[in-house]
Amino acid sequence: MVSVCFYFQLHQPYRLRNYQVFEIGNSNHYYDNEKNLGILNKIKNKCYTPTNKLILDLIYKTNGELKVSYSITGILLEQLSNNAPEVIQSFQDLAKTGCVEFLSETYHHTLAYLYSKKEFKKQIFMHKKLIRKLFHKNPRVFRNTELIYNNEIASYIESLGYKGILAEGADHILQWRSPNFVYKPVNCNNIKLLLKNYRLSDDIAFRFSSKSWLEYPLTAPKFAQWINAINGNGNIVNLFMDYETFGEHQWADTGIFNFLEHLPSEILKNPHNNFITPSKAIRQYNAVSDLDIHSIISWADIERDLSAWLGNDMQKFALSKLYALEKQVKKTKDRAILEDWRKLQASDLFYYMCTKWFNDGDVHKYFNPYNSPHEAFIAFMNILEDLNLRTKTKKEVIVI
Repeated sequence: MVSVCFYFQLHQPYRLRNYQVFEIGNSNHYYDNEKNLGILNKIKNKCYTPTNKLILDLIYKTNGELKVSYSITGILLEQLSNNAPEVIQSFQDLAKTGCVEFLSETYHHTLAYLYSKKEFKKQIFMHKKLIRKLFHKNPRVFRNTELIYNNEIASYIESLGYKGILAEGADHILQWRSPNFVYKPVNCNNIKLLLKNYRLSDDIAFRFSSKSWLEYPLTAPKFAQWINAINGNGNIVNLFMDYETFGEHQWADTGIFNFLEHLPSEILKNPHNNFITPSKAIRQYNAVSDLDIHSIISWADIERDLSAWLGNDMQKFALSKLYALEKQVKKTKDRAILEDWRKLQASDLFYYMCTKWFNDGDVHKYFNPYNSPHEAFIAFMNILEDLNLRTKTKKEVIVI
């Protein structure tokens, strides 16, 4: 038997204005509200609304055999609640089917684990609370920002009570092993590890509309044959991708919705196939072995490391200065200051500062509001300095 595990990531940050140095101390208007709303509406119309409708239809069409899972950041849920409540309702409709699982992650899509475990834990609890409020679900499986993972992270997440964690099925980690099995993180007792089959995932997410790809065009029957071929060579195929794959990264005129519409029925034609959620997968399948991943990995770029966010001195400096403010930000007990500090933690803001070249560079430009990494860095640091001044002013007020 081969179980197909669909996991979709949904996230949009609060993009920053091109905040100028002369505004420091004079303006707390950090966010490009017009751009943020414009992008949200664009993705809502091209992806969220039509894809949610299609997934709901497919769940009913397959009599509940289709199962999917979502990881939706808190800051996206905030934006949807304020500007597109009908999308929240459509996710609630999906939740009611019993065929959808919601995963846990950091509320603000941050790199907090690398800098502050206290903040990391707080954001996880914030996110879990919001998922319970909106969808009446209690997440049991954790997906870290950008699939950032190593042994230590797995152990920490296990200590919070989670039963499963997701990671990238990177070749240099797996070596001769297959991502199509469940593993146990080394030195852990109860938590299990699900690894992304990045080749099959990327066939849909990145290569689907590439006419230079040897497998173009990708059809549902062809993809189902690739799934069928794993029978006897694996238990589970983890297809992890951005939800924006459907309609945004791959536009409707590429045939991506037609592909998705027919894929479940094609996969289910083989009686040895089924669909599964992450929680069900970790209950159903035993770990085939321990997996030792000492160095941090992620989903990003060729290297599958942290270089997309920490690959240059600008990124390292900005992140270190941001988290250095934690104590004084929290000491103010000012909700607005705290919320701004957390919004500034979104990993996207450091992704925009990336200076990597060639094919990777094209990815870093997607939805990037800046003309250059340096411009992104300057705007961020100007805003951070203003936030720093606000914390000092607030502390003086508190003393008086």
